[in-house]
Amino acid sequence: MIPRQCPYLHRIGAPQYRRSIQCNACSGASWHVAGCFPDIGPRLQVRHLVAAITIYRRRNLTLPTDGAALDGKSAGRQCHCSTRREEMTGHAHQTPAQIRASLGHPVIDGDGHWVEYDPVFAEQMRKVGGDRAADGFLAAMNVTKAGLDMSVAERKRRRVAMPGFWTRQTGNTLDRATAMMPRLFYDRMEEFGTDFAVIYPTAGLRLPRIKDDETRRAVIHAYNIVSAGYFEKLSDRMTPAAIIPMHHPEEAIAELEFVTRELGSKAAMFGSAFPRQVESVKPDPEADRFAVWYEVFGIDSPYDYDPVWSRCRDLKIAPTFHSTGSNQALRNSPTNFVYNHIGHFADAGHAACKGIFLGGVTRRFPELRWAFLEGGVGWAAQLFGDLIEHWERRNIRALENMKPEKLDKMKLLSLVEKYGYGDMLAALKARNGTPDPEMHNTGGLEDLDDFSRCKITRKQDWVDLFATPFYFGCEADDRMNSIAFGKVNPFGAKLNAIYSSDVGHFDVIDMRDPLPEAYELVEDGFITQNDFHDFVFGNSVRLWGTQNPNFFDGTRIAKEAKALLGQAAVRTAAE
Repeated sequence: MIPRQCPYLHRIGAPQYRRSIQCNACSGASWHVAGCFPDIGPRLQVRHLVAAITIYRRRNLTLPTDGAALDGKSAGRQCHCSTRREEMTGHAHQTPAQIRASLGHPVIDGDGHWVEYDPVFAEQMRKVGGDRAADGFLAAMNVTKAGLDMSVAERKRRRVAMPGFWTRQTGNTLDRATAMMPRLFYDRMEEFGTDFAVIYPTAGLRLPRIKDDETRRAVIHAYNIVSAGYFEKLSDRMTPAAIIPMHHPEEAIAELEFVTRELGSKAAMFGSAFPRQVESVKPDPEADRFAVWYEVFGIDSPYDYDPVWSRCRDLKIAPTFHSTGSNQALRNSPTNFVYNHIGHFADAGHAACKGIFLGGVTRRFPELRWAFLEGGVGWAAQLFGDLIEHWERRNIRALENMKPEKLDKMKLLSLVEKYGYGDMLAALKARNGTPDPEMHNTGGLEDLDDFSRCKITRKQDWVDLFATPFYFGCEADDRMNSIAFGKVNPFGAKLNAIYSSDVGHFDVIDMRDPLPEAYELVEDGFITQNDFHDFVFGNSVRLWGTQNPNFFDGTRIAKEAKALLGQAAVRTAAE
């Protein structure tokens, strides 16, 4: 019901009202009405302490009228506003709790973030890992500050990318505190509509790229110890992803064994797409960062990473990648952060996924499940199609049609002569009828089949080697998430999109927004309720639970996860 104390709210509660009331300041007394009446519309300031925000009469939603909500003191916790999404789309959201209550299954956040408080975190690292660990961590964190301290002219001169500025919440203090303190995060999970979350780092995202071997290993080792301590008493609803350094297989295996055996880690974030120096370029401290190539493991690596994947299988760890592609190559603007930021996670995920696939890793390790986070699934759908189309034209049998000796040189000469291109005819005759003899070389390759390690012989191989083992972390408001469940994908395959709130970062204005934003795809008819089940629950269970059937033991969703994994096991046995 609409509180009778507010005549304005009664006025806009007419049946034709289809939008929402939005607050300007959740803890204040000034409320903004975004209605469909031109005489009041978005201009009206309603002076009334009302904590509930959404009126959506088509869903028979009601405003809470309890005294605690109306006194204004707890308004910041109870109202659910969206200054961004509802204005842009016209959607009047149910609250996360209302959506969760309507579902017949739990909700798993496959990629939430916490924001480590660097000054305190570094000193905790110093206690467990010494000065190298703490100072190396702080040096890595200082990269952003150093970039922001430069003038625009200096960044242009040195070609230093514009870092993100103002990337932490200040207008929403509660969410800022929530990102910093896992216990507060834990206490608010029902408010977010989330039953269980895999929590990824923020500061920790850049640590796998630390160049010096000893520093990188010390920093990551200490980081994992400190991070595990923050979450050890919250394991029924949250688990942190440990960081795995990947510059060398030996360091990856050592840290994998440590975090699983000593810290009890169940999820792990592997470094990928990190730069390696080009050996032919003379070392130069100023220019070294440009003379690099990027590691993607499956192909062209100086190291054999199969022992790492084998150890993942033994330790029941699904490799997940949350690597960045910003501040390098085509995302290196010294003036525009948004230019650098858009698409960079997708770019890094695309590179790692493509390398792992073409390297035949999913063929050699069919039991492993892999995830590429925060880049969405649109790039994955395109990559899936691109790989198939290239295979159709570049597999070893198709290449037979492209062999230089297949060309009928006499026919080509006669056609050129017939159509009167005299200069072309002369050039061809000078080359013995061959248009491009310089292109006949194969670059010294012994194996001309770029897909040879995949060993593809039938249509089902594409599903088994790509659609089944790969999972893709998708932010809630990404409309391309629907592609994962659509009919447009090759062979009618569904791609494994997993709900990833990205809470804790600047692109989530309110931590209660992601679940309602994700649910818009159901409301708008782009995906079904069954698709949504897979998006926010089923796919995450299969990602981590297929690899480790005990992953969800002791959590609040253990029963539901076990039941789903049991159904999957029955289907596999039947096949």
